[in-house]
Amino acid sequence: MTTHTKQVRTFPSTHIPSPSGGLPVEVSLIAQLGHGAGDHLFVGALARQRAHVDFIDELDEPSARLGGTDFSKGDVTSLYSFAVGAKGHPFHRHAGHRVFTAISGSGGAQLRFSTATQAQIEQDPQSFIQALHHINIPPDCLFTVRFGGDTWHQFAPLANNSLHPAFFALSCHTNELGGDLPDALREQVLANTASIPALTALLPTAVADLLRDMPADHLHVPTTHLSLDALPGSLQGLLCKSVRCAAGLIRGAWAAWRRTTGFLSKNGGRLAVAELDSLPAGSLLMQQLTDKPYQHQDMVQLTLNGSDVASTSATILLSQVLDGFLSNPPAGVSRLMALRNLLVRPVGLRTSPLGCPVSSLLSPPSDMLFDQRYPVLYQCIGHDDRRAQVILGADDKHLIFRSCVGVQVLDGNRVEITLGTRVHCKNLFGRFYMAAIHGVHRSYIAPTMLRMAAEHAFPLIETACSPTRTLLPEYGHSG
Repeated sequence: MTTHTKQVRTFPSTHIPSPSGGLPVEVSLIAQLGHGAGDHLFVGALARQRAHVDFIDELDEPSARLGGTDFSKGDVTSLYSFAVGAKGHPFHRHAGHRVFTAISGSGGAQLRFSTATQAQIEQDPQSFIQALHHINIPPDCLFTVRFGGDTWHQFAPLANNSLHPAFFALSCHTNELGGDLPDALREQVLANTASIPALTALLPTAVADLLRDMPADHLHVPTTHLSLDALPGSLQGLLCKSVRCAAGLIRGAWAAWRRTTGFLSKNGGRLAVAELDSLPAGSLLMQQLTDKPYQHQDMVQLTLNGSDVASTSATILLSQVLDGFLSNPPAGVSRLMALRNLLVRPVGLRTSPLGCPVSSLLSPPSDMLFDQRYPVLYQCIGHDDRRAQVILGADDKHLIFRSCVGVQVLDGNRVEITLGTRVHCKNLFGRFYMAAIHGVHRSYIAPTMLRMAAEHAFPLIETACSPTRTLLPEYGHSG
């Protein structure tokens, strides 16, 4: 069979025209990813897809609807994820047009299309085979596919009996009502309950039997090979594919062994933490370490609306914030403290699992307790209970630190929550220590701890159901 190869400077692309005048099949290679990346991505994305609330596993094409239609606003589009594994899936078609972006497995993928019409197939099942065209996609590649409604298609790994999946894809249905839908299916689409299997029509029995009975090597199908980094069929291409296959098996197994997770941070802007240039008027921190020079001072503030809190008592609100520091410490800060404790323990410095600004909350009960629970060095509650503050801190070999946590209820029941720290370095090591942590304390530790404490003390009330309900505000810092 004659092969014609040409080099291109843009995305390697091909198209298969439709004899009936419909949209052609269009396929483009976009980028080649790292060795084994296709299998690695497939395993992780498939696990996440399987956990989705709209996951469906039918027709050897597990899928999930990520975004539905909104006909009331004129939106007829929908978005799905779907996967094609190592066994491929059967030939089928959809009434509407399809556009999807995918990443091939580490063994590559073969896209099979037939542009035969329903009328041609009914007249002669052989016309389906005569209209076949294959497109080969290399391993670990990002590629795009677009084709018109009623185009028969089948996707499979590039090699038979492959150990690698074909690809994982994101598919946009440009018009969920597109094409000649049966009345029952149209009603399902209008009810926003459609799915990829529901919108799929399989091959007629006569054609399916014909394909099953005809040996694959007797199907001399025109095939287009797309490639990015190596000429198809070259020694370089074969070596590259072998390496990618091996790497894919390793990275795919690693992805399967690791627990698949994801994170969602949501605060609606209400938990934005701002750094103040100076201490607020009346802050107890002004009275701390006045007889010693201090080498570090910071103050961060978070403001809540009245609708976010259930009380106007500063004492109650401050107690909730202090509980938030204890019950909801940021994982990243805890890891930093664990590293810090490991490094300073040999020199006999004070250690704590809780971030330093409020670490003294874990001290044994003292003569002074705030709200009869929290050990503090000093506390002050306004006569009208509209402002409450506590002083925390400790004396160590290398430095002395004092922290002030305050809550003030303003007009309109707005609430300002502040966390400030002042540090006096007792020796050269203390100065070196503060110089090392100054930036991360000011930009990450203090604002993150305050935000996480407020998230626990005043949780956001969800107003609508969402498939993903786990909120981890630590990721998504806005300060």
